[in-house]
Amino acid sequence: MATAAAPEQQQQPAGAGASSSSPRLRVHDTILVPPSPSPPETSLPLTFLDIFWLNSPPVERLIFYRLAPDADVAAIISNLKDSLHEAIRAFYPLAGRLRLTPGTSDRYELHYRPDDAVTFTVAECDNDDADIDGLTTDEPREVAKITTLVPPLPEGGGVLALQATLLSARRALAVGVTVHHAACDGSGSTHFLHTWAAACSGAAAGAAPPPPVIDRAILPDPRGLYDTFSKALPSTGEMEFVKMSADQLLATFTLSTDDLRRVKEVVADEAARRGVAPPRCSSLVAAFGFVWSCYVRAKGSSGAGAGEGPSPTVRYLLFPVDHRSRMKPPLPEKYLGNCVGPALATAPEGEVAAAGAGGIFSACAAVASAIDEAVRGFGTSSMDAWVGRILEASAAGTLSVAGSPRFRVYELDFGFGRPEKVDIVSVARTGAVAVAESRSSAGGMEVGVSLQPAGMEKFQKCVADAVAWLHNQRS
Repeated sequence: MATAAAPEQQQQPAGAGASSSSPRLRVHDTILVPPSPSPPETSLPLTFLDIFWLNSPPVERLIFYRLAPDADVAAIISNLKDSLHEAIRAFYPLAGRLRLTPGTSDRYELHYRPDDAVTFTVAECDNDDADIDGLTTDEPREVAKITTLVPPLPEGGGVLALQATLLSARRALAVGVTVHHAACDGSGSTHFLHTWAAACSGAAAGAAPPPPVIDRAILPDPRGLYDTFSKALPSTGEMEFVKMSADQLLATFTLSTDDLRRVKEVVADEAARRGVAPPRCSSLVAAFGFVWSCYVRAKGSSGAGAGEGPSPTVRYLLFPVDHRSRMKPPLPEKYLGNCVGPALATAPEGEVAAAGAGGIFSACAAVASAIDEAVRGFGTSSMDAWVGRILEASAAGTLSVAGSPRFRVYELDFGFGRPEKVDIVSVARTGAVAVAESRSSAGGMEVGVSLQPAGMEKFQKCVADAVAWLHNQRS
């Protein structure tokens, strides 16, 4: 293992410039962790579903842990490093580099050479801004206070970087994970994290996750979508949907199982009142529809008559749909790469933003319809328009979704307990909301939202009012 940064080096935030509220880090060590033993040199050509994400901002995830008062911190850091060798051996493409395929002008590949390695930084932060209670609260907190805890991707096409930061006088730990989306989707990156956690905690062989499926040749491209997507690919600036302000906030909102049940009941009752067939309202549809309706309402009307007249303002919700099981033949569940496509819910602003049953029904119905359309359209000519539709929605103002409750991020136990909190920090730049399973309510979901202070205050009020309304409908 080679040292790549001097001890005690000061580190800048990965996602934003340093500010007075940013925790000051002392970087103890930055090492390169190679797969051991090293696989042979390998090139994995990007598929049409990988190239889709070539210019996207990296996904930055933070996992916070409380440590026991008598925890052996040195042993914890040592185990994280040692187990990373084992985990990255199974996921060795993530130790490689993204590059233009030699001899081509528009073909990209994930290239691994023997002794390529993943960057792993160990840091410590002692100032008051790095208190675990303040960093893991659900209440709005400044994004600048946590951006230093996620590492930047290495220059030269690196696709994975990791950082362990000691907090609260070494009584807490933040594990920061930064992944280039072209290397793998959320299913693949969290599969890696579960594998690393199992290796670090000493899980029995039968309890460890199965290895990933590396071969990308099993994802065919009979329609030539690689060329279609690469030609229409937006620039990095276009893919960064919002510009993060210095006072950007991040907050977490939890929807309990009971909340989601009540949303489903409201949707069913409103469908019966309207005399229409109810949309398929799963817990995911209920969560997305509820949050989207509150978000659009908090943003406020775009002007008199929004949602009315011949040209109502249209609002969009963009979220991923996993297509592994829909490929022909189906891809393995643990395929390492991208196999998600966009679902785009659309509805007039006035309908989605309506308070009470109307807004919730319209939003959930649009989300359910978007899922049906995404599933039916996969493998058809409608895929040709994916990039264009996303850019059109982005220009009009869209809310997008990152994460999934299926990733089970609150089960990531490295041997010192389950996470205290998990955040997707990059939503502050992409304008997305981060979705995960609830850590406090079995069957519930939590949603991370990043807004400026005035917008956050409006959104908090909309959510509180909507939840109170839900619970006043039925006892």
